[in-house]
Amino acid sequence: MFPELNNLLDTTPDRPEQGRLTLLCDARTDGSFLVHHFLSFYLKARCKVCFVALAQSFSHYNIVGQKLGISLTTARERGQLVFFEGLKAAVDVIFRTPREEPQPLQFLREATAESLQPLYDFVQKSLKPEANEDTWWRWPVLLVDDLSVLLSLGVGAVSVLDFVHYCRATVCWQLKLRILWRLPQATAQRDRSLTYQYKIQDKNVSFFAKGMSPAVL
Repeated sequence: MFPELNNLLDTTPDRPEQGRLTLLCDARTDGSFLVHHFLSFYLKARCKVCFVALAQSFSHYNIVGQKLGISLTTARERGQLVFFEGLKAAVDVIFRTPREEPQPLQFLREATAESLQPLYDFVQKSLKPEANEDTWWRWPVLLVDDLSVLLSLGVGAVSVLDFVHYCRATVCWQLKLRILWRLPQATAQRDRSLTYQYKIQDKNVSFFAKGMSPAVL
C-alpha cells in the first residue's frame, strides 16, 4: 500500500469507499504497482477479497505483498483472501484429466472460447458469505489481474464485458453494495482527470505533478 497514492485518492484503509468499479489501463508503461496497492489496501481495510490472478503466480504477489506489509499466505489461511491462480489452473485444464464439474477456465478445452460462466460461478461462490464465516470482514472486493489475458486466450470482447457486468452486479446488488446513478449535471465533475508522473521505488512510489519530476527538470 502506497500512502502517497492514498492521499491522491483521498482514502485510507480506515475509511475505504464502497460501491466503486475501478478499471486500470496502462500503455507504454507498467501500472502493475496499482494492482499490488489495491490488494494490500483492501486486505488492510479488513475486506473479504477474491483475487482472480491471471497474469502472475501466487508467490509473485505474495513477495510484493510482504514488501508492502501484508502476507497473502496468512490472509488466505484465515479466510480473508480467496486466491485463484490462473496460471496453475490453466495447466490443470489443458494437461490433466478433465473433472466432472466445470473448471473456472473450462473454456480452454472448448472449441469456442466464449463462455466465462464457470469463472463467474467461482467468483460468485467465493464472495458469497457463509453461515459460519467470521463477521469481522467488511464488504467483499473483487480484483482481477488482468482482463486482457482473457482476450489473449481467445475470449471475445463481448464475453469479457459480460463477465465484468455480472461480477459488478453480484458485488453491488446481491451482496448489498450501492449502485450510484449520477445526474447529467455531474458529468463535468465526474470526467475531471488529473495527470501525475511517478517514480517506482523498492517499497514505495513517489508522485509528481506533470512536468515537476526532478528527472525532467
